[in-house]
Amino acid sequence: MANFPKTLLSLLISLSILSFPQTLSSLARSPKSASHFLGKFSRRPNHTDSLGAPNYRYETRYFEQNLDHFSFSNLPKFRQRYLINTENWSGPDKLGPIFFYCGNEGDIEWFAANTGFVWEIAPPFGAMVVFPEHRYYGESMPYGSWNEAYKNATTLAHLTTEQALADFAVLITELKRNLSAQACPVVLFGGSYGGMLAAWMRLKYPHIAIGALASSAPILEFEDLVPPENFYDIVSNDFKRESVNCFNTIKDSWDVIESEGEKSNGLSYLTETFRFCRKLESADDLSNWLSSAYSYLAMGNYPYPADFLMPMPGNPIKEVCKKIDSCPNGTSILQRIFEGVSIYYNYTGKVECFDLDDDPHGTNGWNWQACTEMVMPTSSSKNTSMFPAYDYDYAADEEWCLENYGVKPRPTWITTEFGGHGFKHALKNFGSNIIFSNGLLDPWSGGSVLEDISETIVALVTEKGAHHLDLRAATAEDPDWLVEQRAAEVKLIQSWLDQYLDTRRKVFDM
Repeated sequence: MANFPKTLLSLLISLSILSFPQTLSSLARSPKSASHFLGKFSRRPNHTDSLGAPNYRYETRYFEQNLDHFSFSNLPKFRQRYLINTENWSGPDKLGPIFFYCGNEGDIEWFAANTGFVWEIAPPFGAMVVFPEHRYYGESMPYGSWNEAYKNATTLAHLTTEQALADFAVLITELKRNLSAQACPVVLFGGSYGGMLAAWMRLKYPHIAIGALASSAPILEFEDLVPPENFYDIVSNDFKRESVNCFNTIKDSWDVIESEGEKSNGLSYLTETFRFCRKLESADDLSNWLSSAYSYLAMGNYPYPADFLMPMPGNPIKEVCKKIDSCPNGTSILQRIFEGVSIYYNYTGKVECFDLDDDPHGTNGWNWQACTEMVMPTSSSKNTSMFPAYDYDYAADEEWCLENYGVKPRPTWITTEFGGHGFKHALKNFGSNIIFSNGLLDPWSGGSVLEDISETIVALVTEKGAHHLDLRAATAEDPDWLVEQRAAEVKLIQSWLDQYLDTRRKVFDM
């Protein structure tokens, strides 16, 4: 079998193409865990085609943040970028709410452009909108530049979830103080890693925010809380539900790729068949390139055209399988695979040849996070997955992280810090006002909360939803179930605000 899972490329997307120093640009591999797919935003997609993403109005501001919130060391501050819109805010006198998106692992403008739900519901709520950028991503770089911030393990030491949440808490507090809005309620939003941050922030800082919408947030994707094969099983099932033949063709392709790569001119043949601009160095490089596409197709399997990850048609997995299945009799497996994967890498038809970076991801801060806290085990099962079978190997991850960063991962830290084992009991007794929204087509749904924990910690699950689809802007093509899901979210958010206002009135009436 091809050994692509052992050499999974770190799949990282962001809004700014970065010039990596040699100390990091030489990294070719990343820890073998599902978390690399959460790092998809830390480099910008190198496509320029737009499928009609809306432009939202905001002011760009910067806030001086402490580099370390948990010590009194004399460390330099850094400028955290945030986007703010107060046009529809009803103001402090009317206790206008603040809608606060917890920035993910990338340029905050990218998330603002792809989180239309927040922008669309803000006016009827009379809400201010704030999109803060996550430290060490986009323009929010400690030590003055990317090169300095990413120089070594010492300069990266403050890239943690705890520090990022503290950034958000401090920013909210200071922003409210400056606007005389201390009594205005804050509602958190986030998708993917940002959704995890939103849920965790509601739990760790309940006095800062009254509730959180955590979309596609795999907070259980740690240790042994969920089966490690969930991610790839869901990707595989997404293809199998469209076509068993498509599923089997992909499943059979890995051995063909490996066998071809072992031939004397095999790599040249694979390079030509898949139209790469430069000759492949190994068959594994091709396998990684393909597996990345299949996983992102599952995450972005939206019912309408979108360019969130790459320009893709509506129901892209269906289109991939149509391409694979409709090839004439006698078409080789490799040619079928090429025709199918071109839906992801070349839907516009404008690409003449492919670079491996057309996946378009690279090494960035998420590798550090995966090597420290965000240790999310993944495996691929022999019987149910269309990917090559493999077992999760923590020792290999540890070796990679020691070699590249000089650090050992802490696989139990996230569950220690935010909970995990016994999470239902903890959430039920100590948490409130969190929405976990998921679509079952999204491979991350296997690591999220899919059932109600209490009356105020609820799960909104859709059978045909993909990766934080509910946070995207409304379109004329939205199916009824998506419209209903968003309406349910609005109703719950309204109930949080009503409860907050009622409580304040009772206090002042005493």
